[in-house]
Order: sequence, then C-alpha cells, then structure tokens
Amino acid sequence: MRPKPLSGFPEFLPAGRIVEQRVLDVVRATFELHGFAPVETRALEPLEQLARKGEIDKEIYVVKRLHAAEDDVAELGLHFDLTVPFARYVMEHAGHLQFPFRRYQMQKVWRGERPQEGRYREFLQADIDIVGQGTLAAHHDVEIPLVALDVFARLHEELGLPTATIHVNNRKLSEGFYRGLGIEEPSAVLQRVDKYDKIGPDAVRELLTGELGLTDGQAGACVALAGISASDESFVDEVRALGVAHPLLDEGLAELAQLVRVARSERLVADLKIARGLDYYTGTVYETFLDGSEHLGSVASGGRYDSLASDGKVTFPGVGYSFGITRILAPLIAKGRLAADRSVPSVVLVAVDNEDSREASIGVANVLRARGIACEVAPKADKFGKQIRYAERRGIPFVWFGSSSVKDIRTGEQVDADPQLWEPPTADLRPGIVFG
Repeated sequence: MRPKPLSGFPEFLPAGRIVEQRVLDVVRATFELHGFAPVETRALEPLEQLARKGEIDKEIYVVKRLHAAEDDVAELGLHFDLTVPFARYVMEHAGHLQFPFRRYQMQKVWRGERPQEGRYREFLQADIDIVGQGTLAAHHDVEIPLVALDVFARLHEELGLPTATIHVNNRKLSEGFYRGLGIEEPSAVLQRVDKYDKIGPDAVRELLTGELGLTDGQAGACVALAGISASDESFVDEVRALGVAHPLLDEGLAELAQLVRVARSERLVADLKIARGLDYYTGTVYETFLDGSEHLGSVASGGRYDSLASDGKVTFPGVGYSFGITRILAPLIAKGRLAADRSVPSVVLVAVDNEDSREASIGVANVLRARGIACEVAPKADKFGKQIRYAERRGIPFVWFGSSSVKDIRTGEQVDADPQLWEPPTADLRPGIVFG
C-alpha cells in the first residue's frame, strides 16, 4: 500500500532540497559576515517552559516514551520556535559566553497548527539574536533589521528570490499610546491589534469594545494608530496628531524614528499595526512580507525582549529575528516558481565503454573530483547513446568518454580534453536556481 503524506510536514524532491540548501548557504554566509556564531539546541524542552510564552500552548507537540522509565522527565514538548530554547541555552552556558552574544541557529521546529499555504507543522527556521548580560544597548534594535535587509538583498541578487519589505513597530510606542488613553491592560489590546491584517480594522474595533470593554473613543484611537505607516519619520507627526501623551509613547517614538532614520531603506517601513502576539516582546518588533506574495503573511519576524531570560539574579535582554525558511520556500517550490535547473550536483557523467574499463573511468572521475568538479560514473556499461540519454534525464550537462574527450550534451560540442586541466563553465559547477 502506497504511503500517504502527513499534512503539514513538507518534503522536497532533490531539486527543491538543492534550492533550500543554496538559500541556507547564502543566509549562513551573511550571518557570519555580520559576526554571528552558530549554535544548536536540543529539540525537546520541559513543557512548562514552552507553555508559558504567550498563546501557544495548544500548538505544542508533547513527547513521551512509549514505555516510560522511572527517570523520564514527566512532560516534554518539541520546541515551537528557537527563541525559548535559546533563552534556556543562554542561562545554562552564560559562564562560557562573551556578551553581547551574537548567535545564529538553523533548525527544524514543530507547531501543531492547521496546515495551509505558508503554514506547516514541521518547518525550518534560521534565527539571529544579540543578547546582553544585564543590559543591551538600543542600537542593536537597528542592527538586526540591517542584517535581515542584507540577507534578503543577497537572496534576490544571487538566487533570484523575491524582494521583501520589513515592517517595524515598537511595543513601547503602542503600550504608551494605550496607557495614554487610560487603558490598563495594553497587552490584551496588542493581541487584538495583531489580528488587524487578518480581520480588518472594523473587526478589530469590535474586538476591542466587545471583548475588552473599551469605549468607542478608545477603540477608535487604537485602530487609528494601527492605520499609520511610513517609510520615513513622518509617522511621528501622524501619531502626535492623535493627541495622546505618555512618557513611554515618547520613548517608543524616539526609538522607532532612529531605526527608520538609520536604515534609510525603501524595504523598511514603520507600520504601527505590527504588534507580535507573543508576550515577551518589550520594544522594537519586526514583521517581513515577500513583495508580491503578501498573502502568505509574515515570513520573518522578531523583536526586542528585555525579560525573556533570567536566572533570578541576572537578566539577559536581547533582540532577535527569525527567518521562516520553509514558509518562504515551500509555496514557491510547490508552484514551480522556484527550482534548481538540475536535480543532481554532478557536472560530468564519466561513461563506461565496457566493464573492463570501469576502473579507468573511476580514475578519471577521481581526478575531476580532486579539482572540485562534481561527477559520477555511469552505472552501466552501455551504448554511448543510452549513457548520454541517462545524463540528460539526470540533468548532467557533460559526458566524458575514455581518458581525453568530453561532450556538452546540450550543444553537441565534443572536444579533446585532459581531466587534469579541463574546466567546465563556472555557471555549470553547481545547479542553478531559477525563479519565474
């Protein structure tokens, strides 16, 4: 019986996996250019640690042994993001880390939500964080989106992926505004405003009045604030025009204005409806949308958290950003908009005239591999025409005959060549990425 796929657990064919690996190469290289060091954390965390971070407890996968042992931890869950396990990692290894600590992490995470386009139950994330010990300077809030802009620019330039726009806000700005309106539970308002893009301003207003008991004036002001966006500092005057005052609002406005001013990018927009529903964010927050694919929702996000990690004596504030690698790639790959131009890394198929000559063919392949040219030896000694067709089916551009002849099967051109000296075109050394 043919196995059925599990909904929400995407698996790529080789050509899709090649795309994913190339993307990870670019992301990893960019992170390291900005001085971030790699870490990896365990997949499991105590359930009580996972469930205390925002409205996520219903989405956690609980893990237990089929036959429990006496020394088993009572309740464990698969991590639903990389931030919570990283907070534990920082506290556990603080004595061996230099602060501010700059980390990047690329791992699978699991989330039990309803599968749909761009939403999966198992997916790959790539995160960066800058974490301080006791304090962390506000300028790091500006640095994080600059790294993200660099990543998306390189993915576009090197692989042809869509451009992206980062939408930023500041929780201090929002909370200060709500407190200036006399609202005592700003976190509840933030959670409703976070639904703005999904349900629209009128529905948000109804949630604020119906569920939270806000007056029409308070709800209207909250929705008006959420409707403000700008790619320059003009948003400050728009907020001031709403006539609300509070010291925390002033602080948030100043921090967000600095970020927009330093970034100076058309790909970064101050968007005051961005809230981020998780409760550990305390300052700047980021949401990122693929240009032309905004219907997928945010594909990368993050923000400042001043109290995520603490051992009771020392607090480790930080600011981070998470790239939803699977969320970005899976819809594009599934629709054929993003693909590798061949499904194997091989540049050359070394033909085998007969089985007695296989050893010589292996020798040619070894010489090419030693020079960084990916190749494979034909699995079967056969007519050269059949071996060429085999290479065509696998997308291999060159076939090597004997010890001194190579053919570009795309053009039919065949030339004498020395495996110690021959070079394929640079564009053929690795599978190309095609976006359309």
